[in-house]
Amino acid sequence: MSDQNQIPVVQIHSGEKYTTPQGFKAIKDGIKKTQVEYTPLKKPSWLRVKAQGGPKYEAVKSIVHEHRLATVCEEAKCPNMSECWSRGTATIMLMGEVCTRACRFCSVNTGNPKGWLDSEEAQNTAKSVELMGLKYVVLTSVNRDDLPDGGAAHYAACVQAVRERNPDTAVEALTPDFLGDLKAVEVVVDSGLQVFAQNVETVKRLTHPVRDPRAGYEQTLAVLAHAKRHRPDVLTKTSLMLGLGETRQEIEECLHDLRAAKVDIVTFGQYLQPTRNHYPIDRYLTPEEFEAYRELGLSMGFLEVVSGVMVRSSYRAEQVLEGNNVGLSSHKG
Repeated sequence: MSDQNQIPVVQIHSGEKYTTPQGFKAIKDGIKKTQVEYTPLKKPSWLRVKAQGGPKYEAVKSIVHEHRLATVCEEAKCPNMSECWSRGTATIMLMGEVCTRACRFCSVNTGNPKGWLDSEEAQNTAKSVELMGLKYVVLTSVNRDDLPDGGAAHYAACVQAVRERNPDTAVEALTPDFLGDLKAVEVVVDSGLQVFAQNVETVKRLTHPVRDPRAGYEQTLAVLAHAKRHRPDVLTKTSLMLGLGETRQEIEECLHDLRAAKVDIVTFGQYLQPTRNHYPIDRYLTPEEFEAYRELGLSMGFLEVVSGVMVRSSYRAEQVLEGNNVGLSSHKG
């Protein structure tokens, strides 16, 4: 046996600090370990997810790993990863797998990348989109508050590379808030994308218990409003997690604020606690409640409202304008 084979594999547990291959420190799953005892809520029957696989799943997995791409599918422990990858779609996460923020709902690793960027990421992303044969791709990213522009120029370069190599592929950018820097927002919005998304995540009252202090309810609204003002032809989109303790009245108020910002598309999904260290679930909403919120949003004038138990912001994003809740049945969740 070679010396290489004798090197022990060190398992990093959720909440532990570790050193990335680039040499900076990070925390696995984004939140330090907690000693608080709690009893998790029992999951209802409608939250069961059927595992999928097969050649298409393996092909997407191979492309993602071969080209050193991070995906929000893996990093955020998305429950829809198996379905999406089996359908040949993936949401690519730009600028690495370490976020400078530590939102209490999110399981992406947190740390300070100290300016590190992959200079080959734009071309690798464009090539991967081509190999997957995607007609619609969602490019998201970690927050990069360590960069002067929040990574806007790098983000735009990735969008442009995808469009140049795949001129028939539509691009949705699910971006950071760039600390409210509207010039950075313009750089991304002008890069050739079709949909600009920035997630408000939750209602105003719960923003700071749930999101990192550097994020903000009004900050997200300002980013979305400016994107639409700057480029009226680009669709704007945002997402909310439900089950964090919000009320119907708070959701209605949030939807009114989003309409005032001229947001086109809203998605609703059930919050699922990634690890015991993260923000606890208050309750599980029923499929019927999600359908009711979809009808409420549509009645308020949104172009589309995608709402369902397992919905995530980029879930079936290519189908979002078909007007049918991306094919979800309210009776199946």
